Amino acid sequence: MHTTYPLTAIVGQDRMKRALILNAINPQIGGVLIRGERGTAKSTAARGLAALLPPITAVADCPFSCNPERPDQLCFQCLELTNLVSAPTVEKTTAFVDLPVSATEDRVVGTLDIEKAIQEGQKHFEPGVLAAANRGILYVDEVNLLDDHVVDLLLDSAAMGVNTVEREGISVQHPSRFVLIGSMNPEEGDLRPQLLDRFAHAVDVTGIEDAEERVAILQRRLEYDLDPDGFVSEWKARETSLGEQVIAARRCYHEVEYTDRDLYTIAALTTNFGVDGHRADIVILKTACAQAAFEGRRQITTRDIHYAAELALPHRMKKQPFMEAGLHPDHLQKNLEEAEAQAQQMVDSDEQATEDVEGTQSADEKKVKRTMTRV
Repeated sequence: MHTTYPLTAIVGQDRMKRALILNAINPQIGGVLIRGERGTAKSTAARGLAALLPPITAVADCPFSCNPERPDQLCFQCLELTNLVSAPTVEKTTAFVDLPVSATEDRVVGTLDIEKAIQEGQKHFEPGVLAAANRGILYVDEVNLLDDHVVDLLLDSAAMGVNTVEREGISVQHPSRFVLIGSMNPEEGDLRPQLLDRFAHAVDVTGIEDAEERVAILQRRLEYDLDPDGFVSEWKARETSLGEQVIAARRCYHEVEYTDRDLYTIAALTTNFGVDGHRADIVILKTACAQAAFEGRRQITTRDIHYAAELALPHRMKKQPFMEAGLHPDHLQKNLEEAEAQAQQMVDSDEQATEDVEGTQSADEKKVKRTMTRV
């Protein structure tokens, strides 16, 4: 049995690991695109994330690994069970599905047997990759070489959490909630801007230049190659701790609160960077809530928004001629401070307008707090 290199043993690449962890907390953030040269731990990190997560409990014999504790996320087969509570369950490892770049649409979404449906009146569905990846991780190496239409399907399912297959007036729907991870080497070509924008997070990784860290990478890799099981055992405590932290964050994610001031800050920040559309605003909010949940907090802060913007903005910024790719930390911090000031002005203006209408209601009473809906 192959032993997976631990995620926590990867030296550096903190932003990449953070993006993976936050998407594991809430897969509907929308996926991670990892761009970088060969040998920068892209695929190692993706596999390490799957190995980090604890086993899942699923309905026995369900090809979609439905969660018996979430009746709102059941497949068409589990919905037909007369008593879901008493249905047998099994424990499964978190799925890691590696999608080849040659994958066709039918291979990804699954196929319906139209002839059997017409003749026998039964919905015979052959599950595809999206079914196998439900509640797990779907990894696409060289995603820039995958057919654009297939990439669209993957991104749709990652965002919606549902896969729908329709043929000749017959429709089948099943849960498809997974962490979508794409990786690519920019030297082999880029994604179209329309597809690039639909990845919630994009992280650029490069080889580490610090000599001490390069030595640490070399030493750990040699130790792993010499004794994989022993190396994994050495890192098991850290892996278990991080996995438990992710699961705890999943449970409390929908309890994380944000205020109107946070929304104004996010909106002002994306406006200051000239980001088109509104996808970035939504991604930043979801990511900030996941970051707060990961740290065990029930309220997002400006720091959470900062972390979220680092992942959500670089691939959405308009690039001018001769402009370097990426997002400079000082530029982000300056724009975030300006966004905070603008947000405070908007909140003050709203409160003044409310006072004019409602009288002397206290500021605390007027502060609006909201939470993310359950995922």
